[in-house]
Parts: sequence; structure tokens; C-alpha cells
Amino acid sequence: MRLFAIRDYRHLFGAQVIALFGTGLTTVALGLLAYDLAGPRAGMVLGTALTIKMVMYVVIAPLAAAYVDRLPRRTLLVLLDVIRGAVVLALPLVSEVWHIYVLIGLLQAGSAAFTPTFQAVIPDIVTDESDYTRALSASQVASTMESLLSPVLAAIALTFMSFNLLFLGTSAGYLISALLVRSTRVPDARPSTHAKAWDKAASGIRTFLRTPRLRGIIALNLVVAAAGSIVVVNTVNHVRDGLGGSQSDVAWMLAASGTGTLVAALVLPRVLDRVAARAVMMTGAGILVAGTATAMTLIATGVATWTGTAIIWTVIGIGMALIITPTGKVLRASVARNAIPEVFAAQFSLSHLAWLITYPVAGWLGTNAGLTLTWSVLAVLAAAGATGALLLWPRHDAGGTVTSPVTPVRHAPNPGRSTLSKAA
Repeated sequence: MRLFAIRDYRHLFGAQVIALFGTGLTTVALGLLAYDLAGPRAGMVLGTALTIKMVMYVVIAPLAAAYVDRLPRRTLLVLLDVIRGAVVLALPLVSEVWHIYVLIGLLQAGSAAFTPTFQAVIPDIVTDESDYTRALSASQVASTMESLLSPVLAAIALTFMSFNLLFLGTSAGYLISALLVRSTRVPDARPSTHAKAWDKAASGIRTFLRTPRLRGIIALNLVVAAAGSIVVVNTVNHVRDGLGGSQSDVAWMLAASGTGTLVAALVLPRVLDRVAARAVMMTGAGILVAGTATAMTLIATGVATWTGTAIIWTVIGIGMALIITPTGKVLRASVARNAIPEVFAAQFSLSHLAWLITYPVAGWLGTNAGLTLTWSVLAVLAAAGATGALLLWPRHDAGGTVTSPVTPVRHAPNPGRSTLSKAA
């Protein structure tokens, strides 16, 4: 593939894959550590850790974008990998639950700063539009494969070692990731036009709020989070309690959703070369609304089956990929190059803010009120997000608002044939 012929991208992608699998193994090991420390309260411990993760993602990412042009980006990425490796290495040494919260806060703060910086580097390395689309798809495939394979790898590893050694392996993975980043030629960020850090931190959010297509993405984030929370949070209870399945059955059901995402991500690059991103993403929103509504109907009528659930989970996976994969392309087409880090950081925070809303609905409401009411609420949120996206992102939106005068976006004479129109 021509994309992987780019040495710097190849090394960065390798670093991303290693760090992703390290994070997946850490999640498994953290669950076992929480149970070791808290026993029956392990679920609450993990729920709190997940909330801390979302809060860090929402708060830290814009601040990272604010200061990213003041530091060499390669040095920053390497430093964040080293910090995450050190934090993971300290996790097996904890003896109190609050130690987990502190270390998870540090770990996720590092991830919250790493991810938007990494995402903003890619368009500077992969400059061809079609290759960049494929780079977005490759990142989606990597994330999906991590979610599919990490539990399997952890299960195999735990037959030979204790879960504490998983932390050691994960820490080593972060250090390898740091070495791969260190071997790349990562260009430094272009200077921002904002003098104050807060102005830079808030500029990405302001760009979203005043750009129609980006306001539509805010609404689409809610659609993804509402449907995704059903799969991520409620699969265990639905499979174990509702369908009478085992732990391995839970894994296979999660794999059904991941497979849908994987297949869609592999197909999308060619589709996005021919179809506008808006049409693809709105189709994804419609699929997710239909998926959540169907899931709610099946659980309410008591006719949910293994086959029906697997089909719905696969459909939800496909719908999520149709929205998530083109997002980076739309962001890149909507702003000047020197504003890309700020906008990517804003999207990182805004997307996780949506999950911060839907995770408690799926978890807390699902525990106290049952899945019928919970999935009804999530279906309504998905429908509201899809409706909002249709209203906020006009069909004929051909150009994004450019916040920086340094690198203006050039509009073609005929908007219908412009690069921005194709991207959006």
C-alpha cells in the first residue's frame, strides 16, 4: 500500500498500534486489580475510573492543543509515552483504591494530550488527500482490532502469568512506542495566531460552534455515544442475565460489533473518494438510530435472541464507523492548516463529552431501572442527535469557516466541484 511506503507514517502507525494494545491490556489488568482490591465493589471502582478518564479527555485535550505549538511535537509525544509507561508500571504497587484513581487520572491525562497531538501530526506527514483518508481508516481499523484482540491476548497471557505482569508488558509497549515516535521526522506545529493559551484552548470550540458542518459533527458525536454505550456498557448484563450466556459469549457479542466496524472501515476509503462525507455520516446516523430503536423494541417485547442481538450489534458497529472514519477529513477541510491541532483537540473533547453523558445513562440507569427504559432513553438521544445533525449541517454546505488568515482555504469557482465540497 502506498500509504505505508511513507516511512514516518509507518513508524507512527506502529507506535499507535503498540500503544493501543497496551491500553487494552491495561484495561483487562485494571479490572482484575480492582477486583483484587475491592471485591464486590470492583464495578463501582471501574465506573469511577471510566468517569475520570472521560473528564480528563474533555478537559486536557484543548489545553494540550493550546500549548502544542510551544513544544517540539516529537519530543512531546515521546515524553507522554514515557509518562504513561511509568504510570502503568506503578499500578501493580498500589494498595488502596484511591491510588488507582490518582494513577488513572495521570495515565488518561497523558492519553488526552497524546491523541489529539498525534492526530494533528498525520495530515502534515500524509499530504495526499486520498492517502490521508486511508490513514484515517487505518487508525479506525487499528482501534477496532485492539478491542477485538486485546481481551484474547490478555486471556492467553493470564494462563502463563499473573495480571501484574500485564502491567509490566504494557509499560514496555509504551516505551517501544516512544522509540518509534523518536525515529520519525515529526514537523513542529505552525505558530498559532492566538497569543494567550486560553484563547487557543477555546478557539477550537469556537470554531465548532460557528461552523455549520462542525456543529453537525457535535450532534453526530451524541449519536455515536448513545448507540455505542449500549454495546460497551450493557452487553455484559444483556448477554449474561438476559440471554443466559457465559463470559466468552460476551466477548463474541462484542466482537460482532467490532467486526461491523472493521468491515465498514476497510470499505470506506474507496466510498469517500466518490461520495460526500456528509452523505456517508448521515447514513451512519440513520443506521444507529434504527439500531438503537430495534434493540429497545426487542428488549421491551422480550423477544431478544442471540441472532437478533448479534445482527443489531453488527449494524451498530457499521453505523459507528460510517460516522467516525470521515470525521478527520471533514475537520481538515474546514480550517486552515495551523488551526488543525486546535480543532482536532476540540473534537477529541467534544466526542468524549458525549460519552460522558451516555455512559452514566447506560450504566447507572441500566442498573437501577432496567435495560428497557435505559435503551429507550439512549434511542431518544440518538434520534435527537441525528435530527440535530440534519438541521445544523446544511446539505449544500460547501465551505468551512477558516479561523486563521495565515493559510486561507481556497474555494473553487464552482462550489459544487470544490475540494471542500467533496470532503464535506
